[in-house]
Parts: sequence; C-alpha cells; structure tokens
Amino acid sequence: MVLERKIAFINLSNSSIKIKPTPLGLRKKFLGGRGINMYLLSKVYSPELDPLSPENPLIFGAGLLTGALGFGSRMNITAKSPESGHLGDSNMGGDFGAELVQAGFSHLVITGRSRKPVYLMIKNREIEIRDATSISGLDTVQTQLRIREKLGDEKIQVACIGLAGENLVRFASIRTGIKNSAGRTGMGAVMGSKNLKAVAVRGTLGITISYPKHYLKYYLRQLKGLMDSKWVQALGRYGTPLLFQYANAMGFLSIRNNQFTTIGDQGYALEAEALEPYSSGMLSCFGCPAHCRHRYSLAEGQYSGTKGEGPEYASIGSMGTKLGNLDLENIIYATELCNRYGIDTISTGSYIAWAMELYQRRILDKKQTGMSLDWGDGESILQLLHQIAQRKGFGNILAEGPFANEKFGKGSEDYLLSIKNFPIEMTDERLPKSFALGMATSTRGACHMRSRPSIDVLGLPEEVLKKIYGGPVSSHFSSYSGKGRMVWWHELLNAVSDSLGFCRFLTVFSSPRAPGYKEFVNFISLSTGIKFTPKELQTIGERIYTLERMMLVKDGMSRKDDTLPRRYFDEPIPEGPAKGEVISREEFDGMLKEYYRLHGWNENGVPKKETLKRLGIDAKG
Repeated sequence: MVLERKIAFINLSNSSIKIKPTPLGLRKKFLGGRGINMYLLSKVYSPELDPLSPENPLIFGAGLLTGALGFGSRMNITAKSPESGHLGDSNMGGDFGAELVQAGFSHLVITGRSRKPVYLMIKNREIEIRDATSISGLDTVQTQLRIREKLGDEKIQVACIGLAGENLVRFASIRTGIKNSAGRTGMGAVMGSKNLKAVAVRGTLGITISYPKHYLKYYLRQLKGLMDSKWVQALGRYGTPLLFQYANAMGFLSIRNNQFTTIGDQGYALEAEALEPYSSGMLSCFGCPAHCRHRYSLAEGQYSGTKGEGPEYASIGSMGTKLGNLDLENIIYATELCNRYGIDTISTGSYIAWAMELYQRRILDKKQTGMSLDWGDGESILQLLHQIAQRKGFGNILAEGPFANEKFGKGSEDYLLSIKNFPIEMTDERLPKSFALGMATSTRGACHMRSRPSIDVLGLPEEVLKKIYGGPVSSHFSSYSGKGRMVWWHELLNAVSDSLGFCRFLTVFSSPRAPGYKEFVNFISLSTGIKFTPKELQTIGERIYTLERMMLVKDGMSRKDDTLPRRYFDEPIPEGPAKGEVISREEFDGMLKEYYRLHGWNENGVPKKETLKRLGIDAKG
C-alpha cells in the first residue's frame, strides 16, 4: 500500500542507512514526488550550502501514484543546483520510479561523500552500499548493462551518471534506461560529487490498490477519453517532435541563440515526419498509455550503427536550430552522445550557442576556443560534446555552465540568455506572452516544465478559458491579458502532477479535456483511500510552489529576478511570422502584478506572512 512506502536516509560518508516511515500528515500536505522532495530540501537549504558539498542532499522522490496503472510513472530528483547555484530539480520518466516503489520506498535522501566510487543496491526494503570501482568511467548505458550482468538480473532498474557526472560537469544529468534523463539543473554533478555512480533497484513487493475494481473501471473510462483525443493520437504516432512544426510555423523557435525564430520551409528536414525513416517503433514509460518516443537506428552513413530512443523536440531544437544545425543525423548522433556521457541536451545546446555567438561577434576567437565555432558546424558541435564531458580544452570552460562567464570577460554575459543564472531553452518567448512569463517566474530558472500553458496556442474560446482558469484570459497567443492567471494556474497544477507522478503531456498542459484536479482526486481516493477535494489539491500545489519560492527568497531573489533576457525586451524579432514581436516592459510588469496577487505574494514577489500561515509554511525555513 502507498502508505507503507518508506523514506531512506543514506549517508555515504559513514555508510549509515536509516529507514523511516512516511508520515501520513506529510502525504496530506505534499503528496509525494516533487512535493515531499521540496519539503525535505527546504529543511537544509541555505545560501551557504555548496551544491557540490557532502551536505547537499540528493533526493529521489517517486510520485504518490507512481507505479500504479495510470498516466505515467514519473519521479523527481532534487538538490541545490551546481548549475545555477539555486534550487535544483528534475523530473524523470522510465521504469525506475515504479521499481523503487515496488521495492518499498518512495524517497531516498542521500548525503555525504564516499571515499571510493560506490553504487546503491536496493531490493525489497533493504539497501546496500557496494563498490563501483569496476564501473567507473563507463557511459550511462554500459553502466546499467554491467550492473544487471554482474547481479544476474535483467529486471534491475538503474539510475546512473556517465563521465560528465563523474567529472562534475555542472549540467550533468542522471539517466535511466536508454533515454530517460533527470536532465536539467545538474543533478548528475551532485551525484558525482558524492562519488555515487549508480542507484540500482529491484522490487517484487507489488503495489496494492485500495479499491482495485473501481480503480480499473475509472482508469479505463479516463483512458478511452485520452486515447480518443487528437493530441494523444498524434503523440503516439510522432512523439514530441510534432511540436517542432508548430513552433517553427508560428515563430517561437530558438535559431542561432534566438537571433531568429523560424527556419521556414527548411524546417521540413527536422519535423516529425523526417524521423520516420529511422524509427522502428514507439515506446512508453512504465504504465503510460501514450507511446511517445521513437526507437531509432542509423543504418548507414557517417553515424552508421547508432541506435537509441528519441530524439525529443527539446533535443532537436537544442542540438539543431539553436546552433544553426539542420543535419538531422548529426542531431540524432549528438543527442546520443549527450545521453551516453550524461549531459543535459538543453543546457548543453544553450552553452554551445552562447559560445558560437561570442565567436560570431569576435568576443572569442580560435586561439581561445581551439576550433572554429561557426553556426551549423556539426563536427565542431560533436568535438565540443566530447571536450565538455571529458573536461578537456575549451570544453572544460563550457563545463562550468554560466560560471564560464568569468573566463569570457566583459560583454559576454549579454549573450548567455538566462534567467536566475539558468539558460533558456530551445524556444523564443517574445511571441507567446504566457510562455515568457512562465520562463521568468519558474522556480528552477528558465524552465518550460514548471508552468508552460501549451493550450494557449490553441486559441480556445474565452468562455472556455474562463471556465478552466476561473477568471478572464485572452484567447490571443500574443496577448498579455489574463496570462498572469494562466501561468499561476499551471504552476499549481504542475506541482501537483509532479507530486503524483503524472506525465505532463497527459494533463491540461496540452489538452483542455485531459485529466485535471477532479480526475486526480478520484485516482488518489481509489488507489490510496486518501480523500481530497479539487480545491485542497490546488492548495497543495500552491504550498509546494510557495515553498520553492521561499528557498529562492533565502538566496536573495525577488521581483528583480523574475525577468527575461535583454534581447527579449530590446530586440524585436527581425523576420518570419512573429516579425516585430518584443516584450513590453510595462505590459510584462502588469502580468507580474496579476501573478503575484493570485499567489498571495507582495509587490516584490515575496510571499506574504498571511499566505505562509494559510499554507502552513515556516517563514524561517
């Protein structure tokens, strides 16, 4: 039963392991996954906490419903970020979370630092710390295969780091399976700083459902509604690359570090249909009905023999258009290199794009970089990926992420498009104003997964939007009106879905008919017996997001940090369907004002005392 799942506190410095029950009161306030992770992190979070120190906790958290038959089986990995220096958190799919639950655990809190490389072996409520010397230096796929081979069990699920994590690349990822990544904010570097190569899990305890017959009946009804939707049908055929076509056609892609926002008809080379010759089928995460990822292979050409899963829309944008690269096979290979080394494709693309624009503007030259950094040069991109992961040459500087600015000198900071010391992604938000506000206010820095209201692109009737969001919202994609409300609403919903283990793509993130609070309430009740109202769930989302905000407040962040790169305010989009679009500072401030009011934060973006009291959050941490 979900209430029997434990929290394990593991100190690698002294090899101590303490296993404790998860209090019911904690479940009722934070659910699980991201929510409980944030509660645990907040207890030790401070501006003085060094992200790469033994004291920084690395927290694995499975969602309340992770492992149950449903709409995804996701988990969050959380710590203070070595990439931004602030709040770090990343969401990961695949089978690992479900296996952790079946082993009897919901959360792992890992502190300390081992003297030698180790991995954790978790099986049915028991945890061992084992020597990982023989698997040090292996890539993320080899590591998983070697552990399964060594332990003689092909069903073991492994979350691990590659060479980038071992070398403390600040944007290193934690990976499981062929392509699942806890990518952004550098959780792999935290894992590497602890000399922890992997966490292996095998569980056979099963998952108990409180009302199995009623749960199955309700699940099948919800499943039919989703599978009949055009969104899920398209996702099952094309995967997330289907989003590339829309972003290119509407003009909110990042082209050459956001100097442009569309590649027009050239986009055909990178759209979802272009992947079909390489695809041999579609796959899903554990328990998820939407098979949204390609399994691919490159049978011939320069990268012959490359096999894997993906690439996702985010990787196509980050390894492709953001770098001026339109070679799909090069993009696929570059993505696989990132996966094998264990580095986040989004952040990696952003830092390479930064360097390429500095090279374009002659702030950097070949003497400093050791190679030409021309837009679209696929071979230079691959060379940099090797150098970053191995911390060699110019790549050793880029491996420092935003902190590489110290080496690049004055004037370079304007070309790293970042928010809260964290680089923006594969899109440009000057056209979609709700997207812009969501990036600016995200608690982990520039991030679309915290709040992006993708349904804003659908142009839904305003009466429908009002029904969803509880207040007036403009149906125009480029309008500022009501977008503060829209972003606030999605922040709370996403905090809840992450805490349940729901896949973002199967919520109101992308379809107004997808599951939301009402459906979440029923899934929770039927599977766990815990009863909530939709309003209570929304309050839990508010509690989680405000707790995250309070950690940023501890770091000295406020309204001044809820902003966008200078380019967004000062440089209108030069061409394409979004030509002339730019963010108005006055209108942006208006969105912020509405957003703060709905959150119960003051005009400086700091949660009010009465808000903290209502949510049961200790202002002192």
